[in-house]
Amino acid sequence: MALKDTFFISHGTPLLAIDDTIFAREFLQAWKEDVFPQRPTSILVISSHWDSGVPSVNVIDSVNDTIYDFFGFPEKLYKLKYNAPGAPEVAKRVKELLQKSGFNRVNEDTKRGLDHGAWIPLSLMYPEADIPVCQLSIQSMQDATYHYNMGKALAPLKDEGVLIIGSGSAVHNVRSFCSVSMDFPWVVEFDNWLRDALVEERYEDVNQYEQKAPHAKTAHPWPDHIYPLHVALGAAGENSKAKLIHNSIEMASLSYSSYQKWNAEIHDNNVHYILVV
Repeated sequence: MALKDTFFISHGTPLLAIDDTIFAREFLQAWKEDVFPQRPTSILVISSHWDSGVPSVNVIDSVNDTIYDFFGFPEKLYKLKYNAPGAPEVAKRVKELLQKSGFNRVNEDTKRGLDHGAWIPLSLMYPEADIPVCQLSIQSMQDATYHYNMGKALAPLKDEGVLIIGSGSAVHNVRSFCSVSMDFPWVVEFDNWLRDALVEERYEDVNQYEQKAPHAKTAHPWPDHIYPLHVALGAAGENSKAKLIHNSIEMASLSYSSYQKWNAEIHDNNVHYILVV
């Protein structure tokens, strides 16, 4: 079963797993009904929370461990598990495709499980945890075009039924998180610029967001949470289209904007568009 779509999901904070006041929970819980009813054969997640010097894939023959790569959150978060099976054949295929495209060194990690950038959104999207999952790391010392090209190399996976998900945040500045009644203007301006650039197919601008976007360095002091978007964009294909499938802002400066990208017919999926003020 071939797939036409790739996705970028903003996963926010680990509280997404348990806090019903976060609007993005409803969006992710309705995933199979409202966003993407096709069942993939397996899932590849490019998470902002796995950053390595060279591309790395987790090759797990059994069940993925649940990684609690966060601190200071409610105790019940550390008791949650997402026991999805590994996808070792997909992981090896990822390595093969990357190496064929010039990413000469690709590491295999046979111990690493799923970090919270993967298992928390997946626990809402596919709570049964019955679809094999593997992860691919980002390289934050590289640039956006590097990650876009990484995605281009992975595009054949869609024809093999693999759902490619980039998991990060459309705006991510931890130092600016706060409980105020209005969103910071720079958050809205960057978020809107990213939406317009994607919808208008200005993908080269997206790859050059640090030079093109307003408040780029404030929105992303470190690029780890936006690079998964570039991988998903590259995997969608050069003639792809994009649309916003969810928008909400929490803690004044954390955007949950999420995008669907496809490279053929336009899908008539529902859009969850919520502005938190």
